Amino acid sequence: MALAAGTLDRRLRIERPIADESLDGAGSGTWELVAEVWAQVRHALPSRGERLADGINLAARPARVRIRYRTDVTPNMRFVMGTRVMTIVAGPAEIGRHELLEFMVETDTPAGSSA
Repeated sequence: MALAAGTLDRRLRIERPIADESLDGAGSGTWELVAEVWAQVRHALPSRGERLADGINLAARPARVRIRYRTDVTPNMRFVMGTRVMTIVAGPAEIGRHELLEFMVETDTPAGSSA
């Protein structure tokens, strides 16, 4: 599967959670940069039937993110694009043979962004 020029047109940060090990630090961890990568971000626009059947919350701004294949991205990580923080809700799914990874993401809310 060959990538068309300009397909990966967004710069994203991949971050992993770093837990706070102190006694009173529960839920107050931080995030550490894993890598900055080029990505394709496609916003999901499901029909009404898909929203009801799959429980998709449009307020969470669901999207599909594709990046070049890597072995170090796990579902507990997140993507950051500018000021938008995106939680991985599904994936990674491999596209092609070690060519691309695809993730379903939702925009993070303050209640769900702790490391």
